Amino acid sequence: MNRKPLIGVPACTRMMGEHPFHVVGDKYVRAVSDGAGGMPLLIPALGTALDMDDMAGQLDGLLVTGSPSNVEPHRYGGSPSEPGTLHDPERDDTTLPLIRAALEMGVPLLGICRGFQELNVALGGTLHQRVHEVPGYANHREDKEAPLAVQYGPSHSVRLTPGGVLEGLAGGAAAVTVNSLHGQGIDRLADGLIVEAMAEDGLVEAVRVAGAPAFALAVQWHPEWRFWENPLSAAILRAFGSAAADRARRRLS
Repeated sequence: MNRKPLIGVPACTRMMGEHPFHVVGDKYVRAVSDGAGGMPLLIPALGTALDMDDMAGQLDGLLVTGSPSNVEPHRYGGSPSEPGTLHDPERDDTTLPLIRAALEMGVPLLGICRGFQELNVALGGTLHQRVHEVPGYANHREDKEAPLAVQYGPSHSVRLTPGGVLEGLAGGAAAVTVNSLHGQGIDRLADGLIVEAMAEDGLVEAVRVAGAPAFALAVQWHPEWRFWENPLSAAILRAFGSAAADRARRRLS
């Protein structure tokens, strides 16, 4: 019997009034269900209360989402954050070991924005906390006062690595235009990651995991946003979903 692949989506923690909640944005849930053809499983940010090997072993795929929060700098040996920076230690405690467990088990993985940064940190890389303050880099943040359609609209071009996964998904295009809504960015690329796309200012915008037995890709932009209107975004989600479906079939055989 065929079933939809079970795709884990780690949650963020948020205070709503006086109560803490575990939350996942609807756009990520829909990207899994409608774009990747999977069954979303929302994973609470319980950190060490979860058995990460057991959790990863039950998944057919793992989508690590974007978030307004930044990865805590002590996770990668960075300097203390600027006052007022939003962090989510419960999410860090969950996603970083879960990413490593998923990769070790060959679970297909797609990282988006914060998830892209988390993949780099999970494998030993470092981050710029405020890319716009680093000499030579552009401002990659969105205008928070603009309508969402503008915030998530086309922002800048990225060069795709010849022969890479993204180039194939983009039909052989040398460059594509992406949205841009991030303050953090990759500083030192983790060992085991291969650059898939780079912005015009030299900032790494997409990576794949070298030697991964299944789909293992992460992008700094937001392909989940109205993915049905963007051929590359739709192709990324289809490829991820296809890899998750392959794993599901193997697990059922």
